[in-house]
Amino acid sequence: MSKRGDKVTLQKLREVRLAQGKSQTFMAKKLGYKYPSGYANIEMGRTKPSLEKAKQISEILGVDVNELFFEQLLHNMSKTKEVC
Repeated sequence: MSKRGDKVTLQKLREVRLAQGKSQTFMAKKLGYKYPSGYANIEMGRTKPSLEKAKQISEILGVDVNELFFEQLLHNMSKTKEVC
């Protein structure tokens, strides 16, 4: 995925979290991180979550994992298929 696609996905992750009034500290605790930076690093793009962590995040936020993390990638893949 392009850097731009990553940025859009991370921005959506942040927007959904904030819209629900959840803090990075709350998310970190729910995900089992010792410090809030564990989750903050995901949201800022410093680390990529495992598929399992992505599923946990989507469950906490009540949003489908594909919509939250893979929407841009799936969109790009469908465009590639049309060209082939």
